[in-house]
Amino acid sequence: MAKDRRRAARAGSGQDRTNDGHRGRGRQARETLSAQVEGGLAELRPDPDRADGWTLLLENAPQSYVDLHDPAYLDFEYQRRLGHVVDAAAPGGQPLNVLHLGGGALSLPRYVAATRPRSTQQVIEKDVALTQWVRTALPLERGWRIRIRGADARAGLGRLPQEWADLVIADVFGGARTPAHLTSGEFLHEIRRVMRPGGLYAANIADGPGSADAGGEGRRPLEHLRSQIATARAAFTCVGLLADPAVLRGRRFGNGVLLASDEELPVAELTRRAAGDPHPGRMETGGALADFVGGAVPVTDATARPSPLPPEGVFR
Repeated sequence: MAKDRRRAARAGSGQDRTNDGHRGRGRQARETLSAQVEGGLAELRPDPDRADGWTLLLENAPQSYVDLHDPAYLDFEYQRRLGHVVDAAAPGGQPLNVLHLGGGALSLPRYVAATRPRSTQQVIEKDVALTQWVRTALPLERGWRIRIRGADARAGLGRLPQEWADLVIADVFGGARTPAHLTSGEFLHEIRRVMRPGGLYAANIADGPGSADAGGEGRRPLEHLRSQIATARAAFTCVGLLADPAVLRGRRFGNGVLLASDEELPVAELTRRAAGDPHPGRMETGGALADFVGGAVPVTDATARPSPLPPEGVFR
């Protein structure tokens, strides 16, 4: 789920864009596409600034961005940072086995296919209707080795062979929240089972200032993000976090990308790439990350809760 302020505002503007990328002069404007899927009302809104750009929204919440002409273009903050992880996971162009938990508009699978040809990718997406609609409206290129399974992320994960993936990317949201059963140490145990030795895990995590959940249960600032890092630190040897400094300080609701591996993380490269983003990010590891976690404890299946509800109006 995206919290990119610039893109969310433009996605909600309702502006259309002509097919060849230029305004006016009588050319036919693209229209917003919509469909009812398992997660509610899905929309694909044309980007007024890119001829082949589309933003996927579910129940008016921006989820993914795709440029059909340039699948290597990533627009949302968190997608760019996950793209940096793909770039740093192995030498440039080297094909990888990549597992995606959560599909959306298939932005990251498209990116991997464009930047690492001959990669083999497995996508697990529960919302089959969404996947079918996206594949019809925004077709994948022939020759891309992308297989999509309709299943709950954890159930689908359990059916994958041991040590299959070089890279696992988790970006699962239902109703704007990550389900509780995808936040626990037991879930990470399954992630580790399917990762090859030296493999890399990356997860998109949304959190921000403390607020009340549905039912009125309060949360402290960044409580979910801190607990997810604590859980990863208990499961993996090396853990890092990429995020906007304002999110790290609890000043706004946004996305952090958690990284984990049993081998050293590409910290220097990710730090450099994140610093060059339009909204520069910061990489936290080691002692600084331990200080950030504070007294947070690892999550288990017995204690897991969904990620917090986004604040009202965050997408406006």
